[in-house]
Amino acid sequence: MTERFETMKMAPLPEGRETASDILAHVYRALQGKGYDPITQLVGFVLTGDPTYITSFQGARSLICRLERDEILEELVRYYVENKLNG
Repeated sequence: MTERFETMKMAPLPEGRETASDILAHVYRALQGKGYDPITQLVGFVLTGDPTYITSFQGARSLICRLERDEILEELVRYYVENKLNG
């Protein structure tokens, strides 16, 4: 029996079109879709930088890895300030 190991070629996701907000929303929905608590998983990712906190379902892990953790925090703080403090 001969096993063949071939490199799988994947088309890259289009870059530059998604904002941090778009990426976070997509990742949130993907985590929910797989039955995870999105808040807990995202906090784990932001604190550790470990991408295994994010599911690969619907390309969520690839998308979140496009962002630096400080970009994620900046987006979260911006959203909070704009929506909670400037109500």
